[in-house]
Amino acid sequence: MDAIKENTGMATNARKRAMELLARASVAELQAGWQAIEPQPEVHPVRGPETGLVMVRGRVGGGGDPFNLGEATVSRATVRLASGEIGHGQLLGNDREKARLAAIFDALNQRPEYRAAVERLIGAVESRIDAEDRKHAEQTAATRVDFFTMVRGDN
Repeated sequence: MDAIKENTGMATNARKRAMELLARASVAELQAGWQAIEPQPEVHPVRGPETGLVMVRGRVGGGGDPFNLGEATVSRATVRLASGEIGHGQLLGNDREKARLAAIFDALNQRPEYRAAVERLIGAVESRIDAEDRKHAEQTAATRVDFFTMVRGDN
């Protein structure tokens, strides 16, 4: 029983990671990934794509009383492959096509024959994000100023 729970947890974590990276992918990356898939399966919309608002909540001091910080625009979509797998895509912003493509790749990731293509896309997105993070860190480090205090001897 514990092995089943562990496998389910690992699968859930892998899907969560994939969905996070799909949400951070560019539309061009998602479209290129979709064009690379042969044969393309039949995809049916279940919900959306649609755009709406969610309330963003914060906490005073990071752990205190909660408060409503403001609203954020989000897009979501749900699709079903002809074989029955259901995929979801959610992301910040109002790009409905990106949400639809993310949902398609979430559904494709559940099919063994498409998993390698989805992993290639996710790997490319992750590499791009890592490169952007490194570049940002280098730019930040270039502007770093080190302060030090000299001890005066008249105390």
